[in-house]
Amino acid sequence: MTHPRLRILSGAVLATAALGLTSCGLVEDDSTISIVVTESAPFQEPAEIAAELLEEQGYELDITYMTDIVQPNQVVNQGEYEGNYFQHLAYLNNFNASNDTAVQPLFSVYYAPAGLFSLEYDSLEELPDGAEINLPVDPSNNGRALQLLADEGLIEVDESVSIIDLTQNDITENPRDFQFVETDQQSAAQVLPDVDAGFAFVRLIAEADLDVEETALSIEDGREEVRTPFTCVVAVGPEGVSDEQAQALQDAFQSEEVEQWFEDYQGGVIDFEDFITIDNAEEIWTDFSA
Repeated sequence: MTHPRLRILSGAVLATAALGLTSCGLVEDDSTISIVVTESAPFQEPAEIAAELLEEQGYELDITYMTDIVQPNQVVNQGEYEGNYFQHLAYLNNFNASNDTAVQPLFSVYYAPAGLFSLEYDSLEELPDGAEINLPVDPSNNGRALQLLADEGLIEVDESVSIIDLTQNDITENPRDFQFVETDQQSAAQVLPDVDAGFAFVRLIAEADLDVEETALSIEDGREEVRTPFTCVVAVGPEGVSDEQAQALQDAFQSEEVEQWFEDYQGGVIDFEDFITIDNAEEIWTDFSA
C-alpha cells in the first residue's frame, strides 16, 4: 500500500521548483520529503520540530514557506510537490470540488477553535440591530461563522445545508438585520476595530495581542460536527508517499514534542489533534467528502 505522495512548495518562489526537477521530471529521493507550509506559527513551528525529528530518522524534510492558499494544493495535485501543511478538511474538500483536484489528508495535527469577537461590545445581546459583522471570505470558514451565529440564535439558516457549504444565501431569518462583510480569514483580528463584531480563529486574536476572554462574545462548542471539518492536516497528492515515509511523517508531526508545542503556544489556544492517522484517514476522508 502507498499513501498519497508527499512533497511541498513555497508560494513566493515557484521557480525554486526547478531545483527538484530534471528534464525528465521530478528527482526521486526517498530520503528527502519536500513540503509546502504556510508562514504562520501553528504550521511553521511544528514543521520545524518535525524536521529535526525526521533528521534523526535519516530523512530531510525540505520545507518551503508561502502565504498563498491556492498554489499549495495545485502543485501537490499536479505532482510537482508531494504534500502540504496549511489547511483543514473543510477547506480541502471545497478546494477539490471547485478545482477538480484530488489532494487528500494523510493525518491530522491540530484543531483551531474559533469564535465571535468584538472590541466594542461585551455580549451578543449588546450588538445593535444592523450591526456590521465580519465573516471569512473563503467558503468553508464562511459557513463555520454562519453556523455559530445560528447556534447563538442570532440568525436562522437552512438546516439541510452542511456547515462547510453554508453561505449567506442559506440565511432564512435575520431578525436583527445584521450586515455582513467578508475579508480574508488571516486579517480577522486586524479588521475588528472597523466592525461591530467579527468571526476569527482564537489564535489570531491571541497573536494580535488582544485578550481572548475580554473580546470573546461566543466560542464554538467543539462538537464533532464542527471539530472534524476544521481539523488541520498534512495532505498529499494522488501519487502518494511510501508507507515508510508516511509513517515517519506521522511519527514526527504527531510526536510528544509537537503536542507540547501546541500546549504551550499562546496559553494553549490550539488543540493538538491526532485522531486522523495513516490507518483511518482514507475512511474518514471518504465519509467526509461523500
